[in-house]
Amino acid sequence: QVQLVESGGGLVQAGGSLRLSCAASGRQFRTYAMGWFRQAPGKQREFVAAISWSGGSTDSTDSVKGRFTISRDNAKKTVDLQMNSLKPEDTAVYYCAAAPGGMVGPYDYWGQGTQVTVSS
Repeated sequence: QVQLVESGGGLVQAGGSLRLSCAASGRQFRTYAMGWFRQAPGKQREFVAAISWSGGSTDSTDSVKGRFTISRDNAKKTVDLQMNSLKPEDTAVYYCAAAPGGMVGPYDYWGQGTQVTVSS
């Protein structure tokens, strides 16, 4: 089992940057794919980015390609999401999640979320 805790959210102006971090506990972390998801007010939760257990493969939704980068450090048990050129539409609660079966999921373990607010 894995426990996940996100940090790094906050308020930023459009065009700015934030770096989210997800700290994991549990020995299985190194074998799990990891993902970031987000949920804006009144909207369904959506996929943002994912990374394989080794870090060798990544994927992201089209709306963040070229702006967001996912990375992981298995020794430190962390997964980061570097967000650049932020837009107001990126405003959401961001969740870190772990998938034992690979990047396509299912994502069985979730953090509590961290708020990202982008002002125009």
